[in-house]
Amino acid sequence: MHVALLGGLEQLVLLAVSHLGNDGYGVSIRREIRERVGRTVSVGALYASLHRLEEKGLVHQRSGEPTPRRGGRAKQYYSLTPSGARALVRFRRAVDNMWNPSLGHRDTLDGYEDHDRIDRS
Repeated sequence: MHVALLGGLEQLVLLAVSHLGNDGYGVSIRREIRERVGRTVSVGALYASLHRLEEKGLVHQRSGEPTPRRGGRAKQYYSLTPSGARALVRFRRAVDNMWNPSLGHRDTLDGYEDHDRIDRS
């Protein structure tokens, strides 16, 4: 099984876009990542990741209607493409296989616990 390599932030962004359906835009994607993972993503890093994902054909961008509140600019909405959905499924399977003890995984992480708490503020 060949899995396209995505960076950690690209994976988070792709998952956030997936969770938001057709309503994902910059602010909502950043919020989704912050609330689910506790990581604050800069605007620049988010849009760089979205651009890379779009170039790879994993997300699709569309423009909403321009609004006076946004100075006549339109929101840019992002949605998962079929290739993006397949990439997420393949990646999840690959990670699950890496953790699967029946495939020869020796759990060297016994005794370690995640004591970090997600700050959702």
